[in-house]
Amino acid sequence: MKWVTRERVKVDRVACPWLIRHFIDPDAEFLFVPADRVLEVARQTGAIPYDVDGVELGHTEGRCSFESIVLKYGLKDPALDYLAKVVHGADTKDIDIVPEAAGLKAVAFGFSLLYPNDDHRILAEEFRVYDALYAWCRQKVAAG
Repeated sequence: MKWVTRERVKVDRVACPWLIRHFIDPDAEFLFVPADRVLEVARQTGAIPYDVDGVELGHTEGRCSFESIVLKYGLKDPALDYLAKVVHGADTKDIDIVPEAAGLKAVAFGFSLLYPNDDHRILAEEFRVYDALYAWCRQKVAAG
């Protein structure tokens, strides 16, 4: 499947591809385009739009896009639920929702400074951060 979102990825637009590749479609292809072209590119390519205004897999009903994807695809995993809180906090004004949110926001913005014009490089580099954070969430949930 192809997925499309806005270019210049940060928190949610990195978390969503990580989630999609690990839990929905390991062969997913991600397209990053200017915000005003996302829906046009989605129509032209058949890509699923995410993290853009007015789409099902965006910020809706108080959820961030990561949370919308977890809900849409029925992903049932307490560690993912906790990770969703971290992503939500880092990507919205609810930064204090869980302590890890502030750290994730700093890391995400740091990667955008390291690779300001290479969204695919950010995914490649930052997926390991999400792997580690998910492992942390699994341990945290298992410990109670």
